[in-house]
Amino acid sequence: MYQRILLAADGSKNSIRAAQHAANIASLITGSVIEVLFVADFSKIKGEVLHSQNHEEIELKRNQKLLPVKELLSVKQVRYEVKIIVGDPGPSIVEYANNEKVDLVVIGSRGLNALQEFVLGSVSHKVVKRVQCPVIVVK
Repeated sequence: MYQRILLAADGSKNSIRAAQHAANIASLITGSVIEVLFVADFSKIKGEVLHSQNHEEIELKRNQKLLPVKELLSVKQVRYEVKIIVGDPGPSIVEYANNEKVDLVVIGSRGLNALQEFVLGSVSHKVVKRVQCPVIVVK
C-alpha cells in the first residue's frame, strides 16, 4: 500500500508532529520506508553560507535541524532515509514526490491564518494541489 512514504521535514514542531504520523503509518506496513526530505530554501542559503566556515558545517547544521525527527523515527523502529536538496520548498517537494513516485506524502501545516494563506500560500497547500499521490497534512 504505502511502501514509500515521503516526510517533508524542516525540524519545526509541525514537521515533528508529521514525523509521528508518518512513523505510525510506516510501523503498520511491513517493508515500508520513510524518505525524510529536507529542502534547503534558496532564500536562506546566503545566510547559511555567511555564518558557516565550510560546506561540512552547513551540512551539519541542516542535519541537526532534523535530529528530533531522526530520533523519533529511530525510537519507533521504522526504516528511514534522509535526503537534503536545495530549492524552493513547495515546488521541490512536489517535483521530488512526483519524480520518485512515492506512495504518500506527509507534511506539517504551517499554521498560517486565512489571510496570510490567501496572500502567500503555504508550502503544504502547494504540495496538496500539485502532488500526484495522497497527501496527509498534519496540524
